[in-house]
Parts: sequence; C-alpha cells; structure tokens
Amino acid sequence: MPSEVSVTQNVRQAVPFFNVTNIEDSLRFYVDGLGFVMTNQWAPEGRIRWCWLELGNTAIMLQEYWRHGRRAGAPEGVLGQGVSICFMCADALAIYLDLIARGVAAARPYVGNGLWVTSVNDPDGYRLEFESPTDAPEDTVYSGANSEP
Repeated sequence: MPSEVSVTQNVRQAVPFFNVTNIEDSLRFYVDGLGFVMTNQWAPEGRIRWCWLELGNTAIMLQEYWRHGRRAGAPEGVLGQGVSICFMCADALAIYLDLIARGVAAARPYVGNGLWVTSVNDPDGYRLEFESPTDAPEDTVYSGANSEP
C-alpha cells in the first residue's frame, strides 16, 4: 500500500550518478584527489563496479561501464560533456587551496553571481564546481593563498 506522505515530504536527496570508463581512475580522483569517502560499494568478483561516495553532506554514485566481463559499453565521445554539478560550500577558497595541496588541477577561483567559484573536471569530463557566497565584486579573480581576493 502506498505511503500517504506527500511527494514534497517524501523526496529527500538528489544524488548525481556518473557512469565512468575506469572506476580505479575515478576513485583515485574522487577519494585521493577530492577527499570523498566511499560508504557503499558493489563489487562482484571482488572488483568495484558501483560505489556511493560522500563529501560532507553531499553524495555521488559512480558505476563503471561493463559488458561481458570487461570494461565496455561507454558511448562515443566525452561522457561528461555539458554536465556540471555545483557543490555549495561554506568556503570555496578553502576547497580550492585543499585541492591544489592535493595536486588537483583546480581552476583559479573567480566571483560569478555573488559566489566564489572553483572547478575541476573528473577523468570522464564531468565538471564539478565548488561555490560559496561572497561580497567580493563580480568578476574578481582570486590572487593568492593568504588574502581575499
């Protein structure tokens, strides 16, 4: 019997689900590079093929394209072309500095729409943006580690 909870009370979270071409490369990027934590996984034959990753209060899912016992089935071209996920943060500049310290090629932060914005592209071309509110003028570009801007 269906629940009598309204749709607005029932829906609780949207979780981006990225199909990837090489889950090991993706896990290195998301876990080692960005600091996500794997909290769930599906690993038939002892090899991860799907996982749930968390960073703060956010989550994403990754699943590798797989067919007939091997990596296969990915569409032609860049998978993430045109896909952008925005993570709203308390301090996007701190995220940028952490990413740079981890060796991740993060874009230099700038102010757009009243938000500091820095971004990275994952191994399959999915764009991840980290943003936080600011009073800095529009189009300001972050100039260094010890000052804003």
